[in-house]
Amino acid sequence: MSLHLGDTAPDFTADTTDGKIAFHEWKDGSWVVFFSHPADFTPVCTTELGRASGLDGEFSKRGTKTIAVSVDPVEDHKAWAPDIGEVGGTPLSFPIIADPDHSVSELYDMIHPGEGDTSTVRSVYFIDPQNKIRTILTYPKSVGRNFDEILRVVDALQATDANPISTPVDWRPGDRVIVSPAMSTDDARARFDNVEELKPYLRYADDPQA
Repeated sequence: MSLHLGDTAPDFTADTTDGKIAFHEWKDGSWVVFFSHPADFTPVCTTELGRASGLDGEFSKRGTKTIAVSVDPVEDHKAWAPDIGEVGGTPLSFPIIADPDHSVSELYDMIHPGEGDTSTVRSVYFIDPQNKIRTILTYPKSVGRNFDEILRVVDALQATDANPISTPVDWRPGDRVIVSPAMSTDDARARFDNVEELKPYLRYADDPQA
């Protein structure tokens, strides 16, 4: 199944380290970062889950839940959790989905064909409170993800939902934003602070949420 931006994130029921969940019920109107891992007891995955656990407070501030999946059984996930806590410096703070039959991984197109096995690649789905897929990132198994960038994407999605703006290259919260092309410069100056017109189609303004 191929998923695209704007699609409704498929619902599913699965066993996790926190017990059985129904995905849409579990997310309960929140933002979600849903990410896959090739296998338990693997080095890159251990560092990633440790980092994500350490950022639990940052995700919570953004009204965002995190959840992971790998194709190993829940017993292996639970046995792996102490290693994640030791490496990351904080206990595992979110559920890991057990997917030994690959039903969730295939539902979310997380298995890379031609890789010689059926473990998942490093996919990331950003899902909004209305269960819509807003961003998809996919990394190969050999490349660990940058969770600062994952937080930045959440910030940018929430900022552009809240105001008629876009975020420019390398944007972080508090940086200048780009006014929507659909808004006139006069209207932009009435709504935003310090509007600067570089080109008729490129107007910067102060971040309204700063």
